[in-house]
Amino acid sequence: MIKGLLLDMGGVLYEGDKIIDGAFEAIEELKKDYKIRFLSNSSRATPKSLIEKLKKFGFDIDESELFTALSAAKLFLKNRKSSAYIIATEEAKNYFEELKEFEQNFVLVCDAYKNFSYDSLNEAFRLLEKDFSFITTNINRYFKDSDGMLSLDAGGFVKCLEYASGKIAKVLGKPNCEFFSLAIKSIGIEKSEVLMVGDDIEGDILGAKACWLKTVMVKTGKFKKEDLLKGKPDFLIDSIKDLPKLLKEI
Repeated sequence: MIKGLLLDMGGVLYEGDKIIDGAFEAIEELKKDYKIRFLSNSSRATPKSLIEKLKKFGFDIDESELFTALSAAKLFLKNRKSSAYIIATEEAKNYFEELKEFEQNFVLVCDAYKNFSYDSLNEAFRLLEKDFSFITTNINRYFKDSDGMLSLDAGGFVKCLEYASGKIAKVLGKPNCEFFSLAIKSIGIEKSEVLMVGDDIEGDILGAKACWLKTVMVKTGKFKKEDLLKGKPDFLIDSIKDLPKLLKEI
């Protein structure tokens, strides 16, 4: 019996600055019967900014219901009393400001948007050569941007540094099983009672399946037909609008 939902946000609830048709009504209905955690690998903006964006769309979502790759990275560093050389947007960098008192031991790569540059990547490379540890919020290849087109995410830049340094980055967001587990633990239910819903075949669907979670893929956001050649979700629906109906049938 399904008691909880892990819902990706970008591509599932909204695309860029547009809410997906029926998403608001679907969430209102789902909240009546299911415990929900809203997940995001987005690391350009802070959790607070994401909540503000959701509220502008009309969603009634509290920050305690949100779990992001950026918040997972901050928790990771805080638990180790460490700071990091961070490649990120200025907003995301400021999110880690309180950790500056700690010694730098890590290189952290987020989706830095226009802050990706030769200088920032080369500095990260040099620190990795000095034996800094390598972490990243995510290795997503791309996402659907506000103009409806796909845009580069952090993954390509992470792979660049992995190739140059010979070090493999520890992923702190999806598809890290620890990320999913922390989100499920915060709900207080069993893994077998959870459905992961997303639009990304790699980070959302195959990542969750590798962690023994049941999955639902939506045909919105970054979904492409050829994604299904890489692997199969447990369920496939047109959009979040169809999720309440699916849950009544399974």
